[in-house]
Amino acid sequence: MPDKSLLSAIIALVIFGWIMSFSASLAYFESYSYFFKQTFFILMALSAGLVILNTPISVLQKYSIPLFILSLVLLVIVFFPKPIGHEVNNSSRWINLVYFKFQPSELMKLSMVLFMAGFLIRQEKDLRSPWMGFIKTIFIIGIADVLLLLETDIGATLIISLTAMAMLYAAGSYIRQLSIVTIGLLAVLGVFIALIPNRFNRFVSFWYEDFWSSNNEKLYQTKAALIGIARGDWFGTGLGAGIQKYGLLPERHTDMIFAVIGEELGIVGMLFVLLSFAYILTKGFNIAKLALKKGRKYSSYVVFGICTWFAMQITVNIGMNLGLLPPKGFTLPLISYGGTSMILTIISLAIVLRVDMENKTNYSKQRKYV
Repeated sequence: MPDKSLLSAIIALVIFGWIMSFSASLAYFESYSYFFKQTFFILMALSAGLVILNTPISVLQKYSIPLFILSLVLLVIVFFPKPIGHEVNNSSRWINLVYFKFQPSELMKLSMVLFMAGFLIRQEKDLRSPWMGFIKTIFIIGIADVLLLLETDIGATLIISLTAMAMLYAAGSYIRQLSIVTIGLLAVLGVFIALIPNRFNRFVSFWYEDFWSSNNEKLYQTKAALIGIARGDWFGTGLGAGIQKYGLLPERHTDMIFAVIGEELGIVGMLFVLLSFAYILTKGFNIAKLALKKGRKYSSYVVFGICTWFAMQITVNIGMNLGLLPPKGFTLPLISYGGTSMILTIISLAIVLRVDMENKTNYSKQRKYV
């Protein structure tokens, strides 16, 4: 049986997000369409999660390479002309599946974690040429990064790259090589700042411009989010009673849904989300630690990668909503509206629950590294 407390926290956030995405989408004429679609996405996600919950991790390890290759192929398909590819705001990130738009970058987040965990296991057996192994690793990550950058999906590129690098550090692989490359990149960045300061100024301008200036149109989304959160105070204006979502706050049901929570449910509502995520991630990292102690390295690396990915995405999304980071295309896992994100998030958390189940069971017949 899966961990009841962890499963309860996940289900609670799914239900909470289902309600809040409906409230946030009330500003749209077709809000009930969003509600029914999100209901369908959640049911699909829970069904897929149930299948994964009954799938041994060894099966995922076996098919991690084909899944990674499939993800790369799907990242190429997004560039196909209509009606296959779907473009929004000059970004080609979706495949048109009629009822909803599938976003391959979300699948790549999970497939990279599954593939990288297996790759690290395989590389442990061949440490004769650490630099060659490190170059292979960078090449693998680079293939996905190039395709994502061509889509202009910088957010997914950063999440996938940093998650893979964090897995390398956690596994203790190529620490010397990573350190040398990191120092080199920082040095190049320093030279870049010194030679072209105006580019650096444009990058950091978000943090020091006259934020509330009426001429600062670039920050209207962040200002609208902060105004909503300020209106919410401790207990909020009431579910469905927010006003910022009515044309003032762009992407209110996806990227900026945390601001809607702040306005309608106040600090109490935001704390519920934060504490729930903190509990899920803490449990997840502890599951990864226990799997490592039991010698199940692949399972440990996978859970660590999933939790690292979630931790970064949650931090960036909430940072955007609180005005600490510039707005980018980051959804809030389990809460934001979206089919691909919801399905892949539930599947990933089902993997975490599955690893926890295997940690508590004697799998003596399984391979050592699973």
